[in-house]
Amino acid sequence: MSHATTPVLVIHGGAGVVKRDMNPTKEKAVRAAMTKALEDGYAQLKAGKPAIDAVATALSVLEDDSDFNAGKGSVFTHDGKNELDAAIMDGDTLRAGAVAGVHRVKNPILLARAVMEHSPHVMLVGDGAEAFAKEQGITLVDPSYFRTEERWQQLQKALKEDAGKQPHADLETAKHFGTVGAVALDTEGHLAAGTSTGGMTDKRWGRVGDSPIIGAGTYANAQCAVSGTGWGEFYMRTVAAHEICMRVSLLGEPLQRAAAEVINQEIPSMGGNGGAIALDTHGNIAMPYNTEGMFRGWIGADGVPHVAIYDDETDPSNHPPAAPSSTPSPISSE
Repeated sequence: MSHATTPVLVIHGGAGVVKRDMNPTKEKAVRAAMTKALEDGYAQLKAGKPAIDAVATALSVLEDDSDFNAGKGSVFTHDGKNELDAAIMDGDTLRAGAVAGVHRVKNPILLARAVMEHSPHVMLVGDGAEAFAKEQGITLVDPSYFRTEERWQQLQKALKEDAGKQPHADLETAKHFGTVGAVALDTEGHLAAGTSTGGMTDKRWGRVGDSPIIGAGTYANAQCAVSGTGWGEFYMRTVAAHEICMRVSLLGEPLQRAAAEVINQEIPSMGGNGGAIALDTHGNIAMPYNTEGMFRGWIGADGVPHVAIYDDETDPSNHPPAAPSSTPSPISSE
């Protein structure tokens, strides 16, 4: 490559039922955590580190924050346990690593990376994944580390709904949301993607969603990187992250259109919903979602972290300053 690429980092903290009346203290904390994730991840890119480093760094920050459904803030299963999933993928080499159903791994994204770099496998689950974590020196914690009162009360509410004849629609939908993700473009023009989640509240039978499934909730190749958040079963059935990247790399579709068609048309047509973040080698960003809001953030050439939550917060990425228009783009996520 004749010249260095301007690095870009994009993150999400989940899409779904995002209420305007969120506790102001919590909203401030969430925005601060996302800002820190952007700053720490972008510092890796500015130092010339690969995209995979930025992704792992940013997601570790969010996993350590109990306001997100990943790592420390993971939701509870029907049996009152925490089962964590994560995946990471290097777009330049198509190497990938993933873990699912782990109970004691402080930062599942770091274990997913270790699977990619230090094992011949792509995905490890449960006790085996934790045995590998121990071998690799990945930090393990007592399961009580993941317990937060807010998540425990969410489970209690869900269990009461289980006992009723008529599940509450809002609660049923809300169960499916809560993931953190990151996509990055480094100075070499290489892309990476990662996703981490605590799964869905009240889930049973060892259910695993799309986040750790390469191609479903997480995917990166030479032209495109995607991390999804939403109702995982639908992202698996559409292989959503992979499809977005194939539309970009094989069909030549603009990133925003490709992402919007999959997230805002294909998935809803099947009964699902959610959002995604996507990034291409030109630094174009897409953040489509079809829910009340999506925790999202980005940092690029200006080096300034931008964080948005609600539907009416403009994503500059969807309205490039170079081509101002008074009419919203038909492929905008706003």
